[in-house]
Amino acid sequence: MFKLAKYLKNYKLQSIFGPLFKLIEACFELAVPIIMADIIDTGIKNQDSSYILWRGGLLVLLGVLGLSCSLTAQYFAAKASVGFGQELRTALFKHIGTLSYTEIDKLGSHTLVTRMTSDINQAQTGVNMVLRLFLRSPFIVLGSVIMAFTISVRLTLIFLIMSPALAFVIYKIMSSTIPRYKRVQKTLDKTSLITSENLLGTRVVRAFSRQEDEKTEFEKNSEELRRMQLTAGRISAIMNPATYVLVNLAIAAILWFGGKTVYAGSITQGEVIALLNYMNQILLALLAVALLVTNITKMYACAGRINEVFDVHSSVSDEGNSTVSPVSGAPKVEFDKVCFKYSSDADHILENISFKASAGETIGIIGGTGSGKSSLVNLIPRFYDTFSGSVAVDGVNVKNYPFGQLRGKIGIVPQKAVLFKGTVRENMQWRDRTASDDQIWKALDIAQASEFVRQKDGQLDFEILRDGKNLSGGQRQRLTIARALVGSPEILILDDSASALDLATDAKLRKALGEIAGSMTVFIVSQRISSIRGADRIIVLDDGRIAGIGDHAQLYKTCGVYKEICLSQLSEKEVAQHE
Repeated sequence: MFKLAKYLKNYKLQSIFGPLFKLIEACFELAVPIIMADIIDTGIKNQDSSYILWRGGLLVLLGVLGLSCSLTAQYFAAKASVGFGQELRTALFKHIGTLSYTEIDKLGSHTLVTRMTSDINQAQTGVNMVLRLFLRSPFIVLGSVIMAFTISVRLTLIFLIMSPALAFVIYKIMSSTIPRYKRVQKTLDKTSLITSENLLGTRVVRAFSRQEDEKTEFEKNSEELRRMQLTAGRISAIMNPATYVLVNLAIAAILWFGGKTVYAGSITQGEVIALLNYMNQILLALLAVALLVTNITKMYACAGRINEVFDVHSSVSDEGNSTVSPVSGAPKVEFDKVCFKYSSDADHILENISFKASAGETIGIIGGTGSGKSSLVNLIPRFYDTFSGSVAVDGVNVKNYPFGQLRGKIGIVPQKAVLFKGTVRENMQWRDRTASDDQIWKALDIAQASEFVRQKDGQLDFEILRDGKNLSGGQRQRLTIARALVGSPEILILDDSASALDLATDAKLRKALGEIAGSMTVFIVSQRISSIRGADRIIVLDDGRIAGIGDHAQLYKTCGVYKEICLSQLSEKEVAQHE
């Protein structure tokens, strides 16, 4: 948790004033039993009404001052804790944004969501409790013991005997609950995973009539979560009765021995009442400690999970890279003996990949499922790093580019069409925030999307729902293609981005891309022969290796893998027509 304390640096004053006003409130509270003793020993004993009223008024004043200090402390503690949560949440979000695909794949998006929300909320609550109670409760306990010493050293020994027993109870409960709360948060991760999978895959679940199976799995996980929370809660619940028993035993001992002391004339009745009040203050402080301990154990467990994310550093970094200049006459993209795998102990996804792509050239990439097509193009914008070999853009190794410069050259259309909640214009300006409406319409025309956008209410101001739920699959794909074209990228990567388009629209799209290609290098990843047949060169992948490179006619004659793909989609007559 101490690693996260730096996120309170902008709230130092609030973090100081919160506990400070709590300590002032505690000082007022510690003065109350002494005044009560004076009322009993002087005012009531002497039947002095004016003295009783004066001291009673002083008690009211102390109460008002204590309440004012308490409210002030609550305000500062709340402001500091909410600010801490905001700073921590922002920092964690930024850190996650720096992680490469490798780290995000390893951690899992479901657990990152839980840590961004539930864990940070719990840490924020813990900070609030610590600022309000962490100093106040021990101060009350210590102050009560000191004040009791001023009244009777012998009776104060009861306080000192009780303290180690209370400390032992608190220690045992903390050591038992911290690991349990960690397991609770891990189970909550699994709950988030099941929920997200069912929400995203609801159509598949219903298509296979697996609703009852999914309900059963969710209920099983929820029951496990409930059982673990109850177990941790039961252990935490021991705190209150255990402290009550110990403190009340101490109170009984004070009454027993205090009565004998009063009878002997060593102390007064008011002083015995003061000792009982101090013991009650200790009891209330320890009840607050019990609540604090419960929250600290949760906070500690959640802070550990948050720090686990901060401890993960991206394997792909542009730290120290400065703007580079292209090498004159170099290929636009060059792969040199590239090998790639997703982790050090995994099998190779790509092996010994070497080719060059010139400016203005269109490269088609085709192969069977799992042959490494998407992995290959993901190396160009450096979403992943190569295991060996190198990838160069404009003659410069991609590892030497700042991310902004490298990815500013590239327009990417991923396999899954991802759109964000907002207007069409806002989605189109993701690549170039300054893009004009004319530039957007031009990109929409090329992507064959302008027709349906013009039919929407508001056209460019049409509001797209999250994930483009109010658009068809083909419309989403065309908008993502248009978004990549805005700003005229030097390299365009279409990763199976026409799978939802009909053949006629796909043909129009390819024709439009051919007309504006110019110096733009285009990579088309597709399962369709029709989508890549007109490419200048086609790379055929087979189990992560290059099975052939050439144009359509050459590969049909010389590459068995390519011919097999062609014949699975086209008749020999259709193939002959396009040779």
